[in-house]
Amino acid sequence: MPHSIEVSALVIFCLALVHTFAGKLIDSLAVRHPRHAGLFHFLGEVEVVFGLWAAILYFVIWAVSGSGASVSYVESREFTEPLFVFVIMVVAASRPILELVTQIVLRISAFLPFRTEVVSVWLSLSAVPLLGSLITEPAAMTLAALLLRDRLFTTPIEEKWKYGALAVLFVNVSIGGTLTAYAAPPVLMVASAWGWDTAFMASTFGWKAALAVLANATILVAVIGRHVQARSEDQAGVAPQVNIPFGVTLVHIGFLIAIVLNAHHAVVFIGAFLFFLGFTQAYERYQSPLLLRESLLVAFFLGGLVVLGGIQQWWLQPIVRAMDDHTLYFGATGLTAIMDNAAITYLGSLIEGLSPEAKYLLVAGAVTGGGLTVIANAPNPAGLAIVRKGFSDDAVGPLWLLVAAIPPTSIACLAFLLL
Repeated sequence: MPHSIEVSALVIFCLALVHTFAGKLIDSLAVRHPRHAGLFHFLGEVEVVFGLWAAILYFVIWAVSGSGASVSYVESREFTEPLFVFVIMVVAASRPILELVTQIVLRISAFLPFRTEVVSVWLSLSAVPLLGSLITEPAAMTLAALLLRDRLFTTPIEEKWKYGALAVLFVNVSIGGTLTAYAAPPVLMVASAWGWDTAFMASTFGWKAALAVLANATILVAVIGRHVQARSEDQAGVAPQVNIPFGVTLVHIGFLIAIVLNAHHAVVFIGAFLFFLGFTQAYERYQSPLLLRESLLVAFFLGGLVVLGGIQQWWLQPIVRAMDDHTLYFGATGLTAIMDNAAITYLGSLIEGLSPEAKYLLVAGAVTGGGLTVIANAPNPAGLAIVRKGFSDDAVGPLWLLVAAIPPTSIACLAFLLL
């Protein structure tokens, strides 16, 4: 790849970051320029940013090296993760799955000596993110965001508490997937190269992450618990419809399991997804509208990040290589704020001679920083797409999210460094 294209890719990536932070401002221009309101709303959506700038990079490569080079570069990228996130979001958000998880959360809440609404929020911020180690982080993010949307984010609670809850959700999902070797994207990037299996992850990372997840959720709920309001049945996340037969729910669970087990094989999980769409059409009376628009936007966002991030190795890897062990931890945490954490660990896996401690600190830093920004962890855009309407102007301010993420990120940091 010519150096001029690498430099152009870095400039375009920086402009995409600026665009991300300016999204709320751009969206506000719709009020001042109503004739072009649709365009400003479009450009202000965070999920659109990286796909838009990836298209610009595509045409820059075309202009510099020709159409063949631009097509070859895009075809060389791996889009399995964006496709998987799209599919798992749709399936995990289907009515039978969501209703099953909701009922489980409510039943557990009824046994604990606290208000049901408060316990439901606590479980959504703790148990569901940890469940991500089994059903993958994107699925856990989707379920947790849907559970919290109607119990917290769309309620008349002060927006600062919504930012706090969103930050805890992002951080907890990022670290909550480290109990296994297959659920968290940054772990997947190194598990095979470094020989890390699920037993190693659970004993080295998982128990520390679980303690941090529980601490983050408990502290937040202790602070905002009195603000959490009761929800009537007609306000619940699932609209009142006919009861869902157990067989239909079982089939949905089967599809979810099949897709998770084949998360790295796009041909298989896309095929399963097409069968799933046919099944939901056949039993439409037991379904709610599928989460297609939000899921497609998230896939577009992640696909753009894959294209833009593919040419950043030339400057990122030397930075990672130059850090000593503990600097590597904080450097990985900081870099994650501007680059997907899976990309950070992938670059680390290419460095030969890393000590076991350096490997641990690199991955720990990458997952610790996964809640600092929307782009820090692949599932974050999925959660944002679901809860964003609970914020003013249907937009989340990146700086406010960053500030809100500092406390839960600090707790995760203490867990990984001191325990």
